[in-house]
Amino acid sequence: MSDAPPPKKDLVVLVADSNAEHALNEILDRYPSLGIRRIYFQVIRDTARADPGCYGRSHEFLRPSLREFKHAIVIFDRQGSGRESRDAEELEHEVANRLRQNGWADRAAVIVIDPELEAWVWRPSRQAEESVGWRGKAMPLREWLQQMELWPEGVLKPPDPKLALEATLRELRRPRSSAIYADLAKKVSLRNCRDRSFCRLVQILRNWFPSSQSSE
Repeated sequence: MSDAPPPKKDLVVLVADSNAEHALNEILDRYPSLGIRRIYFQVIRDTARADPGCYGRSHEFLRPSLREFKHAIVIFDRQGSGRESRDAEELEHEVANRLRQNGWADRAAVIVIDPELEAWVWRPSRQAEESVGWRGKAMPLREWLQQMELWPEGVLKPPDPKLALEATLRELRRPRSSAIYADLAKKVSLRNCRDRSFCRLVQILRNWFPSSQSSE
């Protein structure tokens, strides 16, 4: 029997809640669209303290994963983190320093979504209309959101994606659920997302897990 240690898994991702957990599982499974090789990953969440926990104790939460995984990413929302007065880049730098000092060195990264996860998965489109159950309505979703003053004309996306999603679900009498976030993450175009934090995620993944082929 060999005494060699088992090979490390590629990536562990720490997120704040079940919505993010379901969304990240779907996004990372779309590795051709991300322009990376297939990776072996695990998404875990801080069930006790959500966004404030990811900000304040991710280095402790991820300590047991140091030897099991090659890389780690911490992802949380600026809104709800308890540090809303500070910008996303500053929070990323602070949390990354704690991870570095606790054994991860250059193997970990931090991504703060500003303001919240909906900026990634919620961009009203044909695919999004299918995911939330809007298809078949007389009025296109974008037009309805404009009438509700949640999406000004000439703006690429709703200024408050979470508010727009919640209003849509109320209109449909559907509760917000992790399954909706998973379906949105499975169907929406990753190529069209220009959110700073999402672009940062893609660049980090491409640096760590490059692929010779990419399909968007």
